[in-house]
Amino acid sequence: MNLPELERLVAGGEGTELEFKRTTAELRPGLQTLCAMLNAKGGSVLFGVDPKGRIGGQGVSEQTLHEMTTALQRFEPPAHIDIERVKLAGGNEVLALQVEANAEHVPFTFAGVPYERVGNTTRKMPQARDEALLLKRGHAKSRWENQPAEGVKLEELDREELLLTRATAIEKRRITAATSMDVGDILDRLGLRIDGKITNAAQVLYGTKFLPYYPQCLLKMGRFRGVHITGDILDNKQEYLHAFAVVREGMAFLDRTLPLSARFQKMDRYDAALVNREDRFPIPADAMREILLNAVIHRDYSAIGYIAIAIFDDRVEIQSTGRLLPTITLPELSAAHTSHLRNPLIAGAFHRTGAVETWGRGINDVITACKKYGIEPPVFSERTGMLAVTFRAAVGPLAAKPAAGQKLTERQEVILDLIRSKGPISNRDARAALGVSGVTAWKEMAALLKAKAVILSGKGRGARYRLPP
Repeated sequence: MNLPELERLVAGGEGTELEFKRTTAELRPGLQTLCAMLNAKGGSVLFGVDPKGRIGGQGVSEQTLHEMTTALQRFEPPAHIDIERVKLAGGNEVLALQVEANAEHVPFTFAGVPYERVGNTTRKMPQARDEALLLKRGHAKSRWENQPAEGVKLEELDREELLLTRATAIEKRRITAATSMDVGDILDRLGLRIDGKITNAAQVLYGTKFLPYYPQCLLKMGRFRGVHITGDILDNKQEYLHAFAVVREGMAFLDRTLPLSARFQKMDRYDAALVNREDRFPIPADAMREILLNAVIHRDYSAIGYIAIAIFDDRVEIQSTGRLLPTITLPELSAAHTSHLRNPLIAGAFHRTGAVETWGRGINDVITACKKYGIEPPVFSERTGMLAVTFRAAVGPLAAKPAAGQKLTERQEVILDLIRSKGPISNRDARAALGVSGVTAWKEMAALLKAKAVILSGKGRGARYRLPP
């Protein structure tokens, strides 16, 4: 955190996720508030900011830091707390203590007492709520991801992926740089080995052998002709992969299968040196990645199922086994909502790498991205034990290959991209996309007709160029 980021944070004022303390003379009440935030949505306590939001800072010595780290040991269960030092003019500093929500270990206590946040105040948690949360935490031990991975050996896990997680998490400052490169130690640090036993979560995240005991680690990818699953299968792949590989392979499939369209700057005359071509998928890549990440992180791994990516001429569907948790409904997914985790250990590993947040904003970001891109937001539905997310967009049929030995120019490739994304086009559409004269656009179209890459229907102003069936 730098000073401008601190100033923006302070400008929002105190609330359920932010509290100001003048100095570490208020360390104890500050850590009580941090405990309350751990028991809710997470948040930050700033030492060096007065109640009115004035940033004055304080002197920070080695003794100051020693007293703070000693006090942090009084959290139970042990909590991951980020400490950032923001330097001010004159030598003073603001100490920012930040925690993230960790529903798996709630309730947290500080010095043996649980706390909760009500508005911008902190209070001792009522006994009934404390007992209810303790009961829920005890039940969490029975989650599928917490169970021992039967027959899985440490040397069978993907060591390179584990080391990549460690390196990325250190870079993101979400794991201590002191974490060793021993894969067992990394698993322990991520909570993926319990009492020396590798968990199911570790197998899902880093496994290399899946059959016959882990058939649910399956990614299905298909490209279908037309708009129905009963149509011709143009591409069909099935791979057993760990979770990180599922995201990479799924995005690679989308990248090589979805068509690219092109946009050009408008200009009075065609000049190759001035062409500014913007290639884009029919659906924003970041939105598809976010939905794929959600499918990987939130699916029900206790059931024999899979994650599927299905591409049709008019849409892309991403499906995963398992219905929504009872704490959230389909309409709530498209509104502001908090994150509800079925697999907090799996989600935690992805969060450490910076791939996802833990605040439940991912779906809202997807909706915003689609609207900005000019397409409809995705539709969420539940079907026979599966959660499906559907992006409606003009993916279009696969383009026919030109006749043998026939090479296409860049302009002709642009025209084909335009037809794939938009559907049948006119000569005027091609002229606008290329930024050329009508005669030049017609010549390019004639070449495509000769190459049998497009077909012509209609006459005069009603003439349209389309892809062959």
